[in-house]
Amino acid sequence: MTNQTFIMCKPDAVERGLVGEIVSRFERKGLKIVAAELRTADKALAEEHYAEHADKPFFGELVSFLTRSPVFAMIVEGPSGNTWELGRILIGKTQVTDAQPGSIRGDFATTTNENLVHGSDGPESAAREIGLWFPNR
Repeated sequence: MTNQTFIMCKPDAVERGLVGEIVSRFERKGLKIVAAELRTADKALAEEHYAEHADKPFFGELVSFLTRSPVFAMIVEGPSGNTWELGRILIGKTQVTDAQPGSIRGDFATTTNENLVHGSDGPESAAREIGLWFPNR
């Protein structure tokens, strides 16, 4: 569905006990969590999730980070096809020094390498990531 997106609380968010805060921000925005799972990603899943970065020097660090402890993966649904955009606004900019106060990263992230949340960056990536993390949906 085009009104769904993939959101993930990364290991640092789970470790810091921020999952409830993050989920509540999506819910207060009027978005609905339609599927969620706390799970530990294996290396193959992490590599597939970050496949577009496979040729970059930081790829190994991304995979190690994503597999170090559990993540909270979610399918988030909104009233229209821009749910992925709303998710990205709530999350905030990737670089924590650019993340606006009021966004999740702006309020809670302290480093760009561990910036708490992943959100799909478009409808195509949302469909791919939902299929990857929730293959039975």
